[in-house]
Amino acid sequence: MRLDKLAVTAQEAFQNAMGVAGEADAAVIEPIHLLKALLDSDENNLAAIVKRIGADPVWLSQNVADEIAKMPKQTGAAPMAIPGQDLIKVIDNSVKIAEKLGDSYATSEHLLIALSEDKGAAGRILTTAGITRKNIEAAYESLRGDTRVTSQTDKTQFEALEQFGQNLTQQAREGKLDPVIGRNEEIRRTIQVLSRRTKNNPVLIGEPGTGKTAIVEGLAQRIVAGDVPSSLKDREIVSLDLGAMMAGAKYRGEFEDRLKNVLREVKEADGNIILFIDELHTIVGAGAGGDSSLDAGNMLKPALARGELRAIGATTLDEYRKYIEKDAALERRFQTVLVSEPTVEDTIAILRGLKEKYEIHHGVRITDGAIVSAAELSDRYITDRFLPDKAIDLMDEAASRLRIEIDSMPEEVDAA
Repeated sequence: MRLDKLAVTAQEAFQNAMGVAGEADAAVIEPIHLLKALLDSDENNLAAIVKRIGADPVWLSQNVADEIAKMPKQTGAAPMAIPGQDLIKVIDNSVKIAEKLGDSYATSEHLLIALSEDKGAAGRILTTAGITRKNIEAAYESLRGDTRVTSQTDKTQFEALEQFGQNLTQQAREGKLDPVIGRNEEIRRTIQVLSRRTKNNPVLIGEPGTGKTAIVEGLAQRIVAGDVPSSLKDREIVSLDLGAMMAGAKYRGEFEDRLKNVLREVKEADGNIILFIDELHTIVGAGAGGDSSLDAGNMLKPALARGELRAIGATTLDEYRKYIEKDAALERRFQTVLVSEPTVEDTIAILRGLKEKYEIHHGVRITDGAIVSAAELSDRYITDRFLPDKAIDLMDEAASRLRIEIDSMPEEVDAA
């Protein structure tokens, strides 16, 4: 059994299969145990492959669990399960399949291909689900493109953008975004920068709560409406979640692998995807640890320089000066777009545009006097925050309180 030729994901699957066999009180680890371990894991690309093939993952998991439940069990103080001959054949076959496909190590995907050729229960269930070697290989090749497994720790993720990003353009199509009022100048400036030949990556700089993210959402809505130049027509804006990318990165270099997979997908989209990086300053130092000088910023620079990546950043003025300006190479890749705090009059217009969404959510009517008061009073008394965010919060809070008062018993009765 050539365990030394298994990539980290495949080794983890083998370890998990031992656990599955142990829980089932099995004396021997069979291919069906390995299949269950692969299906239960979030650390591989099987979900993307099964989805691409069009098989039903729920049916698959249920039938695998039912098959394991039928298998003979050990009784008493049973020794630890050992790998069976069928499992050893599957693992050795996965290594041969990896070599044939041009990979240096066998991954979870190669194990799935080998399992589809198993003569036992695992192979039978996969075949019944319509998962054969031919369509697994076709799905695998279409998802990974020209990427090859060259390192044992290689964790190439498919559909990484779907996992670590939110498609704002899709949300705009579905009507999930709030209307953007009074930011036409900033949106036009952002479109102008994005339409440039070089240095076409705008960074929105403004105080917290002034509506930097709303400007990007407004741009997404304009793309859906077709109100953009031809260079931006049919583009997708994807908001990158750096926190999700860093979460659960157990191994050294795993964060970099995830970011590399995202950049690969953006590159393969051939300019159709614009990345939105909120809190842009967090990419300076993100992923760097201990003696490592590598961070997300250094990984983005070459892609930005070659024009393979178009990005919109957003950060505050203080954070921009503290982190981005100090990194001259990163700073010159971006073109600044200043987002100033709106006036009270502009804030009133913004609140009037948002009013309907909040009325529907809370089930109350918001009067124009309440809107004017929210803008004026928040500007006068909440000095540590910025418009329009603090005025929106005030309107939301007041509507929420009114809804609770309508639905609840009077305070005197409640206290009694």
